[in-house]
Amino acid sequence: MVLLPHGYPCSSYEFREFMPALADRWRLIAPDFPGCGYSDTPQDFAYDFDGYTDFLDRFTERLDVRGFAMYLHDFGSQIGLRLAIRRPERIAALIIQNGDIYEDALGPKYEPLKEFWRNPTPKGRAQLAEAVTEDGFKDEYLNDVRDELAERIPPDLWKLHWSLMTPQRRDIAVGVIAGLKENLAWFPKYQAYLHEHRPPTLIVWGPQDGYMPEGSARAYLRDLPDAELHLLDGGHWALETNLDEIVALARGFLGRVHNSDR
Repeated sequence: MVLLPHGYPCSSYEFREFMPALADRWRLIAPDFPGCGYSDTPQDFAYDFDGYTDFLDRFTERLDVRGFAMYLHDFGSQIGLRLAIRRPERIAALIIQNGDIYEDALGPKYEPLKEFWRNPTPKGRAQLAEAVTEDGFKDEYLNDVRDELAERIPPDLWKLHWSLMTPQRRDIAVGVIAGLKENLAWFPKYQAYLHEHRPPTLIVWGPQDGYMPEGSARAYLRDLPDAELHLLDGGHWALETNLDEIVALARGFLGRVHNSDR
């Protein structure tokens, strides 16, 4: 089985082409986190990394999923790794794609956030909210990819996900972005988990990413020296621009380390 926790500002929709390409051999499960995609937005849910991890843990328990690989992308990488720390015996393998856990390797697009973390004023939080707009979503998806690659990224991504936003969800998104500072304290814990458990790992990375450039990918080799690393001609949303490459690499990797469950 392969568990696919999604990134921001997205939902399980990001895996819409990846899942059928592997479904002949593996069971793939991609939930929408609460407040994302077509999930509900309950009032009593903790919309932070611990809350999302609790949700993912309960979700796998409800489905009686005992062993699985994970595809880790964007903030789904950190949620997935928190689950791995909590349930290390269940993790069969990892596929990591543009998910950051090394503070010293963060890209230049993090600079406005770092400024807010240094000086978390109401004015700074209001500036964060300016990114939670349709244009802000578009910028998140196009990021730093070259123009000819940007043409492969469908506007459906930002138009669909912006259409699903509500005032409540917008406030949640701003809170999650502001809370990324607290998540930095977990980076050494994620690294320690990888260093100790050394799960079989495939790293597929789009280095045209202002948040997570090539150095963010190579940093994983500090704790996973045996990981298989592939730098693609793409960016943060590489499943849109490099799907066939990632499918081929994932099939080969999972075929070696995680038996078919179909």
